[in-house]
Amino acid sequence: MKTILITGARGGVGRFLRAEFRGRYRLRLSDLTDPPDLGPNETSVPADLRDMAALREAVDGVDGVVHLGGQSVESSWEVIRDINLDGTHNLYEAARRAGVRRVVYASSNHAVGFYPRGETVGDRCYPKPDSRYGLSKVFGEALASLYADKYGVETCCIRIGNVAPEPMDHRLLSIWISPRDFAQLVGIGLEHPDIRFEIVYGVSDNQRAWWDNSNAHRLGYQPMDRSEDFAAKVMANCPSGTGDAVADRYQGGLFVSAESGGDPFKADQR
Repeated sequence: MKTILITGARGGVGRFLRAEFRGRYRLRLSDLTDPPDLGPNETSVPADLRDMAALREAVDGVDGVVHLGGQSVESSWEVIRDINLDGTHNLYEAARRAGVRRVVYASSNHAVGFYPRGETVGDRCYPKPDSRYGLSKVFGEALASLYADKYGVETCCIRIGNVAPEPMDHRLLSIWISPRDFAQLVGIGLEHPDIRFEIVYGVSDNQRAWWDNSNAHRLGYQPMDRSEDFAAKVMANCPSGTGDAVADRYQGGLFVSAESGGDPFKADQR
């Protein structure tokens, strides 16, 4: 059983992944504090992404890293810089020094959020970040490319849509991914023998998807869930737009017009 480090393990996506990976990997969980519910084959190594010494300890002896940690919504440039730019660099440098050969990097749909909703984009599209947060994810992808080519730290970057048990609004019908589909993608990122540097989209089999995810399918991804199964419920219970004409035009939604407040439906957390 391989040992996999998950950063940001206390977040919602981390909790989903822990449940899906239970019994498949030995999980080393890292966040600012210990999770309250360690299970079998789980250990905790708290680390701040700004602390290289702590990250060196966290990555020591692992077979792969799933890097979910960081600032997860829009914030000031100083916060984004310190946590998502410097912190991601610290993680990759710690992995390189420890000889870790495989990283799955949690990128985001916000790296391409300024594409219009009527346009289909693929893994080789030009980045169009919708926020400082989105810009930090473009940086993370570029950093991953550098470390793959220069140092052999292989990476699969997943431009995550929205990981949840079901989509909760109209926009999420296009970008939703179920926890088990996300776990499948992460597993491919950790295990596929031919990955050097890849970008895929974290999206289920959604009829309304804005993304060409053929690169993920090339690597063996076969999503089991689809947002259309929830469409009637969403249409009956949710307004079709946000009331923000700019947000409703672009794929990034409210991130395209948000400033330091970020997504109003999520708390601003480190």
